[in-house]
Amino acid sequence: MNDRAPAPGELALVEALVNTLDVEKGADSLDTEAGRTAFGLTEAGVPGARELREALRAACLAHAGREVSTASLDRLLAAAPLLVTVDGAGAAALRPADPGALASRVAAAIASAHADGTWPRLKACEAEDCQWAYYDRSPAGRSRWCTMAVCGSRAKMRKYRAGRAKG
Repeated sequence: MNDRAPAPGELALVEALVNTLDVEKGADSLDTEAGRTAFGLTEAGVPGARELREALRAACLAHAGREVSTASLDRLLAAAPLLVTVDGAGAAALRPADPGALASRVAAAIASAHADGTWPRLKACEAEDCQWAYYDRSPAGRSRWCTMAVCGSRAKMRKYRAGRAKG
């Protein structure tokens, strides 16, 4: 959908999951074998992955400034067991209790991204017909669209036309 670099570190997993649905075209890559394989899913795991994806999209929209409920994400992550691990240097990290469980992998990625301050920069495009997840690398962290060339231009043109229609 856009040409931005992927989110850093484990946050790329969250971004990729949210972007399994192309809102504009209605295409869901979780409907394909390749799409399911990319996340270690079976067909039986797809409904849960879709619920998680949409809950994550809501959080990304919240990062972009939209008022949304994140209660379903809270519920899904509460059921995703994590373990605290300590490496040879004594550094602690949260890891999925079941490395194959998508929700646990996502929970660990969010915890890591929160710890390093990158979590709030994972946003969803403001355009209703897009909502593509992207990592905001702008200095001020105030990017609103996945790409200025498409979604940003469309929004500015709609605003311009609305202003001309009033005048």
